Amino acid sequence: MNMNDRSLTRLAAELGEGLLAHASQVTTAESCTGGGIAEAITRIPGSSAWFEAGFVTYSNAQKSRQLAVPEALFASVGAVSREVVEAMVRGAQAQSGARYAVAVSGIAGPDGGSAEKPVGTVWIAWGDGERLFSARHLFPGAREQVRRQTVASALQGLLKLLAEENPSTG
Repeated sequence: MNMNDRSLTRLAAELGEGLLAHASQVTTAESCTGGGIAEAITRIPGSSAWFEAGFVTYSNAQKSRQLAVPEALFASVGAVSREVVEAMVRGAQAQSGARYAVAVSGIAGPDGGSAEKPVGTVWIAWGDGERLFSARHLFPGAREQVRRQTVASALQGLLKLLAEENPSTG
């Protein structure tokens, strides 16, 4: 998947239209993308009407401090896991008051990977206040490619969630 800035901006604009139609806001909780999802969203003029907050919680300590991710999860399943991104979604929703949320945690590279979690492994979770979905991805390419694919998948998943579809499939 090759996602350039224009494609990401188009996805963010589509998300904004959908959120306005639902009279709802979105929040982001980001680790490996370092705020890239929030940046794509705030490119859109008028995004303040539907973008509530962005949390960049790169360290485990900040995931716990800002998003109330239980510290025990890092020892038991690691930061790059379903449990952590799902907790990040719930924490971002609680802190921001936004109905919709997306959270990402992954290994963008070039190092940091392992046999269990190679470089390119990214967990993404999406929530709408009631439902919670998550998916593991293995994105190919160098660091910037992994990050862009993560931003694109996060936005595409939010669009599916708005459409009452499961964002963790296909």
